[in-house]
Amino acid sequence: MTSRQTSGAPLSGPPAGLRERKKRRTREALLHAALELFDAQGYERTTVDEIVEAVDVSQRTFFRYFANKEAAAFAIQDAVDARFLLELRQRPMSEAPFEALRRAALNTWRGVADAAEDDVTAELRLRTYRMIESTPALVAAHMRRGVDLERRTSLLIAEREGLDPETDPRPGVAVAAFAGVMRLTGRLWGRRQDANVTSLHEMTELHLGLLHTTLLGPWRS
Repeated sequence: MTSRQTSGAPLSGPPAGLRERKKRRTREALLHAALELFDAQGYERTTVDEIVEAVDVSQRTFFRYFANKEAAAFAIQDAVDARFLLELRQRPMSEAPFEALRRAALNTWRGVADAAEDDVTAELRLRTYRMIESTPALVAAHMRRGVDLERRTSLLIAEREGLDPETDPRPGVAVAAFAGVMRLTGRLWGRRQDANVTSLHEMTELHLGLLHTTLLGPWRS
């Protein structure tokens, strides 16, 4: 067949949609393998070689999707954080800052089933959370990531309100209170036997709802 006869369908490989689905499946397989190995034998004892061997791909493929092991360990949390910031950006400007934070958090858990990593079961999410909390190197990384998320959230709140966060402390104060409640909620959720996305949503709503009365209302009645 001559080149003139090949002017029909291109011979450049599978369609873009198929390639993207294959990339997503590969990433999900690597993520599942990494989280299962981290949980089974410990984060620090797990090597990238073991992860790629479980999926039957090369190291080069792993690093195409994850910068390092830490990136794989926090992939689920990164997706949740990104969704939260997106939800916060979309909150109506008529909402007060803390109400926008609260609704963004609740909508994040309500819509987490749409996240790319939602094929990870609730049980594996919980085991991953506990693994991070029990691994010193990851606890430190978790704290760094939390500080960075608070910074980005404060900047977003300041932008919504037309404030300069360098001179007005209110965005930082609001986000610090919010983040503290969210950390407490995460720790309590991690101890539950029925830990799942629904229970996390319920606990988040309960604890954020208690913040105002806890700080300003009387405790004795």
